[in-house]
Amino acid sequence: MIDIDHPCSFHHLPVFTLPEPGDDRPLPAADSTAWRLDCGWEEQEFATLWRHFLETVEPAQVRALVIGPWWHGDYSSLAPVVELITSDAARFPALRALFLADVVGEECEVSWLRMCDITPVLQAFPHLEELVVRGGGSGLGQETLELAPVRHEALRSLRFESGGLPGHVVRAVGACELPALERLELWLGSQWYAGDATVADLAPLLSGGGFPRLRHLGIQNSEIQDEIAAAVASAPVVAQLDFLALSMGTLSDVGGLALLEGQPLTHLGGLDLHHHYLSDEVAERFKELSERHDVHVDLSEADYWDPKDDEPRYVAVSE
Repeated sequence: MIDIDHPCSFHHLPVFTLPEPGDDRPLPAADSTAWRLDCGWEEQEFATLWRHFLETVEPAQVRALVIGPWWHGDYSSLAPVVELITSDAARFPALRALFLADVVGEECEVSWLRMCDITPVLQAFPHLEELVVRGGGSGLGQETLELAPVRHEALRSLRFESGGLPGHVVRAVGACELPALERLELWLGSQWYAGDATVADLAPLLSGGGFPRLRHLGIQNSEIQDEIAAAVASAPVVAQLDFLALSMGTLSDVGGLALLEGQPLTHLGGLDLHHHYLSDEVAERFKELSERHDVHVDLSEADYWDPKDDEPRYVAVSE
């Protein structure tokens, strides 16, 4: 299990947490930072924090926004937060990046986050270039992440960090029209936390036809990483990529050999396989790929696994 940290920077801007009312520290220029809103342990509603933000910072100049914990007391749904942000979208003409749910484990486990439909975000901000969403499904029967297929002309980077990404979200991503998209990362997670996506759900993404400018693809943190690797080994999308990540999941020799024996990967600048269950022999073959063809292969965080013992393998991020 890895720890998820708060980002120090977002959209090439330093992250700055908005001080609470009464804090007289000088504030950075509105367009010089990624503004982080965090209810923390203070007894305030997010709506109160949002009003304070609008009154303190010039929203028309804000370029990046990071939403931290939005509740006090019991965990609550992200839906009212999305409603507030989208209802004030016209006040943020310069907004280019949004991070929903910058929450770490000591604040709330990623699979306990009560998510909602994020489609309105893409509809309300047509100039958005980067969207990160942390949270997905839940093993607690609470609100899960929703997305409807949309067309968005400006989005260049889309990342879902999840301990369990529902298959319907993966299918919706594949059905979106995102002509500017260059980076896509999906953390599929565990079936115990609604991570029920299948290789069939990934087919539109792997076909290479949907996102013509895609150069960075991550299909990560999956319990079916071997199946995904086998599908990627012959996927048309690989030919257009500069970087491929199949990390954080349960990749074993089965998937590793499928990659090595599939289509050439020598055009890649980077291949991220960290947190894997490869044997030393197969890992050595990836090292040879790296040395002979100048492909940077990340084989860090190797975990021992003996298939004869029928021991379970684990994804890096689940609960």
